[in-house]
Amino acid sequence: MKTARVAFQGGIYQATELSEGVQLDNGQQVSEEEVVWLPPVEPQTSFALGLNYFDHASELSFNAPEEPLVFLKGPNTFVGHRGKTYRPSDVTNMHYECELAVVIGQQAKNVKQEDAYSYISGYTIANDYAIRDYLENYYRPNLRVKNRDHCTPIGPWLVDAADVDDPMNLALRTYVNGELVQEGSTKDMIFDIPVLIEYLSSFMTLNPGDLILTGTPKGTVDTKVGDEVITEIEGLGRLINTITGEKN
Repeated sequence: MKTARVAFQGGIYQATELSEGVQLDNGQQVSEEEVVWLPPVEPQTSFALGLNYFDHASELSFNAPEEPLVFLKGPNTFVGHRGKTYRPSDVTNMHYECELAVVIGQQAKNVKQEDAYSYISGYTIANDYAIRDYLENYYRPNLRVKNRDHCTPIGPWLVDAADVDDPMNLALRTYVNGELVQEGSTKDMIFDIPVLIEYLSSFMTLNPGDLILTGTPKGTVDTKVGDEVITEIEGLGRLINTITGEKN
């Protein structure tokens, strides 16, 4: 099942997908354009992986990491489907990053890899923009690279874990203004989902609503003000975002 969170006429609703438009949990049927799309979950602790695809590490001229490179993201960073992401006026490289986002469904501590999938409630799409100008180094990304307001569109749907047969074999694609610019597969992750859950839960407790953004494959290029960026993951949908000028 696919569910979303949307705002409509002053209220916030759960929504489900129709062949045309969405159905709110109050029974109303409306078009996608009539609602404001919110992140499909309200993120709690959010983890993001750096250099978690062999080809992406290679294109950045870095060796594959020997253990997960994890950093945290604040809730201010997330924005929903059809939202806008601001490009700072002083940057020269602001890259999209299509990523599979894992949503934790129950408290998890010291989880073994073979049990990891039972702690997942679902999956969604994230586009975790990176502002390369602000990067100190690839092994310790600073806050300004990944924690600006609305720098991470997420959604549109939360897809139940039971409806994703093999999350480690999903195609990922990014389009900028209709042109395919990035293509990869989750099978090429360096550290797969069970490894990440075992690793994180070995030293901290994971809780319902926590997110794990699992990294991006190669093919990231600069985006400009006015670009429409669509990130899609097989079986999860298409996440639309627009780059706009920096807020005052």
